[in-house]
Amino acid sequence: MFRIILFTPQIPPNTGNIIRLCANTGADLHLVEPLGFTLDAKSCRRAGLDYHDLANVAKHENLKNCLLALGKPRLFAVTKFATQRYVSPRFAAGDAFLFGAETTGLPTAIHDDLEDSQKISLPMIGGNRSLNLSNAVSIIIYEAGASAVFRAWHHLRTARVSHKHGPSNISSRAPSNSTPQGLTTGGW
Repeated sequence: MFRIILFTPQIPPNTGNIIRLCANTGADLHLVEPLGFTLDAKSCRRAGLDYHDLANVAKHENLKNCLLALGKPRLFAVTKFATQRYVSPRFAAGDAFLFGAETTGLPTAIHDDLEDSQKISLPMIGGNRSLNLSNAVSIIIYEAGASAVFRAWHHLRTARVSHKHGPSNISSRAPSNSTPQGLTTGGW
């Protein structure tokens, strides 16, 4: 559903954790070279446990080729230099999230090529450099997934109740044990 792009990741366990995240959420992982490790590095495999075969992982020699391979998706760069928070955009299936290297972030040239509306940030206490990469990716993917699923769920719930009982009986809160047809609680 979503695409995660790691620009020159350096720390194998972070990428391993993100592979595991992708296997559990259905997100695709795209790695932009050069990597600071090999994918068969012991620490990368250990962090990803046995999820490597369950995730879609692709390597690209540069960001341009990566974006072309993805069909030029709607792109959001996750950066502490963004002026909008990660909860502002309305995310949709197919969106791609770009994360910089753990040690350097995204290059200035990439920042300069993106519109402000394509940059999102996670809130942090002032004076800190950054969040752990795999933690930041997890927050973004779950927020994007939750907002997309909840919007779809609300739309389906509203349509179903409206169709059955008319607009006056639409509830803004669904019973906690119901899941609209077509949605599962086990993934996006």
